[in-house]
Amino acid sequence: MNRTAYTQQAKRWVIKIGSALLTKDGKGLDYTAMAEWTKQIASLRQENIEVILVSSGSVAEGMSRMGWTSRPTDLAELQAAAAIGQTGLIEAYQSEFQKYQIQAAQVLLTHDEVSNRKRYLNARNTLRALLKFKALPIINENDTVALEELRLGDNDTLAALVANLTEADLLLILTDQQGLFTKDPRHNDDAQLISEESASNTDLLSFVGEIATTLGSGGMATKLIAAQRAAKSGCATIIASGREDGVISRIAKGETIGTFLKPDESQLSARKQWIASQVQAGGSLTLDSGASKAIQSQGTSLLPIGVGSASGEFKRGDVVDCKNPEGRVIARGLVNYSSDEVSKLFKQPSNKISEIVGYAGDTELIHRDNLVVL
Repeated sequence: MNRTAYTQQAKRWVIKIGSALLTKDGKGLDYTAMAEWTKQIASLRQENIEVILVSSGSVAEGMSRMGWTSRPTDLAELQAAAAIGQTGLIEAYQSEFQKYQIQAAQVLLTHDEVSNRKRYLNARNTLRALLKFKALPIINENDTVALEELRLGDNDTLAALVANLTEADLLLILTDQQGLFTKDPRHNDDAQLISEESASNTDLLSFVGEIATTLGSGGMATKLIAAQRAAKSGCATIIASGREDGVISRIAKGETIGTFLKPDESQLSARKQWIASQVQAGGSLTLDSGASKAIQSQGTSLLPIGVGSASGEFKRGDVVDCKNPEGRVIARGLVNYSSDEVSKLFKQPSNKISEIVGYAGDTELIHRDNLVVL
């Protein structure tokens, strides 16, 4: 399916707007730009398209209100900036959406909401209810309470998780760049815009770098990884410049703007989507070459005989990474044994598990139904 078909058939959009766009590069909220985006979003709604907005800007707005010129590095100061800026951000959105009789709804998420299965399902149900009531969810990471080690990290990642969470059809990431280029266009005159590609194309990672602005925490690499995450639930992604006139409306009409990254893999089950969505794993298992190949090409369960080492402290039911001998994460799954038990099972046949751990447990370390190949 091409770009035009995707955009014209997409009935649920997640739109992410970055800090540099929202705050005029740190000079306070750009009310003119926000008014234009909300107008275009209102037009989408008139076409019976559901919209979920993931908005950065709370920290940047807080910095502006406090007169700070550089992004704080101290966690408590970041949280303070977010708390100060969040009120102004949501007030500005609500003021604009009210012009179109649209009720905005603020939703703040942390890693806890997506790492805990029950909270994940509750967050999904809440968002579904808001859409049912024709409200427009405006989502941001809850920077005011999230601990550094439990943060989602950036709103590109958050937008992808929301796309998975709500089973969205299209993720639109609006940024201050025109899209994904073969090189950084700010430093290379021969850089070429990539108009359309498969999100799973690993060659794309060689085109991007971890370039973060003073306002935001993400770069083009995080946007590409977000597109790859969104593709797990069958969601296509468009990365485009939010400074293009009428960008949202023009994309909705099928116009070729920015970079279109299409999913080309089977949609994961809801359970596997949740597993794949975990930003942080409880630990990792290092597999031998045979187990790595079997998981990637044959879709098998992970048996203890194929595991040579582990790291981290985890318990039964935690999400762990599976690494190949070179140390690359190739899969992620729900482990059936604790880290202490796993350490006793390295290279052991499955028929010895009960004898080693002292009870009759599962024959696999990770069952294939709870294993996602990345």
